[in-house]
Amino acid sequence: MEYLENLVEAIRAYNSKGAASAAQEAMDAGVDPVTALDAVSGVMKDIGDRFGAEELWLPDLIGAADAAQSALEVIETKIVESGQQPERLGTVILGTVFGDIHNIGKTMVGALLTAHGFKVVDLGTNVTSAQFVEGVKENKADILALSALLTTTDVEQAKVIESLKEEGLRDQLKVMVGGGAITEEFAVEIGADGYRSTAPEAVELAVELVGG
Repeated sequence: MEYLENLVEAIRAYNSKGAASAAQEAMDAGVDPVTALDAVSGVMKDIGDRFGAEELWLPDLIGAADAAQSALEVIETKIVESGQQPERLGTVILGTVFGDIHNIGKTMVGALLTAHGFKVVDLGTNVTSAQFVEGVKENKADILALSALLTTTDVEQAKVIESLKEEGLRDQLKVMVGGGAITEEFAVEIGADGYRSTAPEAVELAVELVGG
């Protein structure tokens, strides 16, 4: 289908404006938004696999992720309007903890999670415990993914988990952690459900945590 081919090509070209335009054209032409969502997921999965195989590099993944996100905003708006419910592996709340503004690793994880069939709600960077808790409540999350690159901010991950316990939410979702400051030992110490050091491995962990 020409509309979907244009959409996929724009993502492969890392063209955010073109991807949004192609997505809008597809929606205006009556293309099923879930089919369009599958097309975006498919191209991002391919790009993610090629990144994991070292055929593509970090700028490629980030460029494609930005373009895909632009398209997804258009497509998901249409899905909401139509009342359709695409199949999802689960909902992930994603963010970099308070005091830390590093974004690249988190963006990579979010893009790959979306490509593998998760609904991802990215809260951004410098996110407080209260904001994470609110995000979990509002979106009925299955997984909370916390990133911290700085050794001075890794303790914020522990604070978020404690806040979840205080709100009675900890047993309702899985918590995965990552980032340059994090180790497997630290993840166990703070009571996280899992840790991975790379974006592709983080996606594998998420799939495991929801029983996929």
